[in-house]
Amino acid sequence: MSTTYTLDTATSRANPTPAPLKRLTIPAIRRQKGKTPLVMLTAYTVRTAQLLDPHCDMLLVGDSLGQVIYGLPSTVPVTLDMMAAHGAAVVRGSYHAVVVIDMPFGSYEASPEKAFESAAFLLKQTGAAAVKLEGGTAMAPTVKFLTERGIPVMGHVGLTPQAVNILGGYGARGRTPEEAVKIVADAQGIAEAGAFSLVIEGVVEPIAIEITNTIDCPTIGIGASAQCDGQVLVTEDMLGMFERTAKFVKRFADIADTISSATQTYADDVRSRAFPGTEQVYAPKD
Repeated sequence: MSTTYTLDTATSRANPTPAPLKRLTIPAIRRQKGKTPLVMLTAYTVRTAQLLDPHCDMLLVGDSLGQVIYGLPSTVPVTLDMMAAHGAAVVRGSYHAVVVIDMPFGSYEASPEKAFESAAFLLKQTGAAAVKLEGGTAMAPTVKFLTERGIPVMGHVGLTPQAVNILGGYGARGRTPEEAVKIVADAQGIAEAGAFSLVIEGVVEPIAIEITNTIDCPTIGIGASAQCDGQVLVTEDMLGMFERTAKFVKRFADIADTISSATQTYADDVRSRAFPGTEQVYAPKD
């Protein structure tokens, strides 16, 4: 049995509800290479996980929560404790998707041993199935070290947000022949080290296609190509929560306007004393 959480509408509290064990596995994700594209979205809270879980193969507890949830300027300040708290919430709110949790900047780069300590902490604290780390061939020994010790790893190449200070911004990568060759080599190195899947972010499309066609594990595109083995987006971007988004984002809804409009109606009703009405107040007992 696994446990998901449902919200009691009377109290707005999350209550554990046993559910049959239906969660996908890491081997199942690997077997999707070249088959029906994998669906992945970010999640940071119980309720979001509940809503996304039936439709997704993987939920990513991304360090993008630094910007989306905490309003930080980049992902660099995100901590292990922040990732652990949100990762545990997403695992509690899901029962079907594989939950992958980002390893934040500074938690894995120093050595494979440091990476194992951080990854073990995250998996123990959250119940997630895998970790994700950024970097190319320099991180291949770390990926190998983790996978040999029972920790599944998702790689991440191309535009790597944790390296924004080195990259100088969030522009597309691989526009020069030298950089294109390096990104492909990075992807191959991480795949050969044992990564069960690989995020390719913000690269010119031919690079994403070449990587997808030359490595054995599934590729997950974000600003890459529809020919990747799957796709991921930040959920809040996909739902239209922000005024500005990257070129590679498609808005599938406009939730920001819905929230703003509902809030305006609420404010108008409060100020005119139309809310609460008779349906929302308690009458004395006879």
